[in-house]
Amino acid sequence: MILDPKQLEGRPKVLIVLHQETSTPGRVGQELVKRGFALDIRRPRFGDLLPETLADHVGSVIFGGPMSANDTDAFIAREIDWIDVPLREKKPFLGICLGAQMLARNLGARVRGHDDELVEIGYYDLHPTDAGSRMMSWPGKVYQWHREGFDMPAGAELLASGDTYPNQAIRVGPAAYGIQFHPELTYQMMVRWTTRAAPRMALPGARQRRDHFAGRFAFDPAVKAWLDDFLDRWIGHADARPLAAEAAE
Repeated sequence: MILDPKQLEGRPKVLIVLHQETSTPGRVGQELVKRGFALDIRRPRFGDLLPETLADHVGSVIFGGPMSANDTDAFIAREIDWIDVPLREKKPFLGICLGAQMLARNLGARVRGHDDELVEIGYYDLHPTDAGSRMMSWPGKVYQWHREGFDMPAGAELLASGDTYPNQAIRVGPAAYGIQFHPELTYQMMVRWTTRAAPRMALPGARQRRDHFAGRFAFDPAVKAWLDDFLDRWIGHADARPLAAEAAE
């Protein structure tokens, strides 16, 4: 869903942090726009600054990327440190894959690969915890694309786990979430990822390309339903912001 910039004037803004020149916020961005929000897209890797406060934003999302939260690049450190802002201001924050790992690093937890060098690339089982089940319904399988996971940060609540990388979804405070999986994935993104990064599907534990597309047909409707429910709870709609308060309960 693409709107003319003039149609977004005056709308509440969500800060979007991306890590590659061609990256997009995918379905998450599309759903936020449908909910009446404007997207303030920034790429710190290419020199964009992050705000000192979220006073002009209703929330923020840090997306994934091919880099590691352990990399020594200056922009990685800046983004990890910047997560202090939404945590301190208790503004809705969502970290997806790399973004979740950055959240964990901000809170003092380790980010590391699997002891047996296994990866998750494709669809894998997701197991909600009791806390996660009380919050909402979760899909049985989700799309993954990562070689690292994160340890549980102190003070975080585990909402969903996995078999290879146990920490799949966490909540921190009233409105900050980190998820390892990729609900933002569109069909076009799947085509692009599985084409440009095809060699990664030879890594131990990765699913074959054909299984990615078969899995999308079988499992994506439940992932989309989850995303709709999650966004309603996490940030609500621009014309009905009180709905987002449910995420803090």
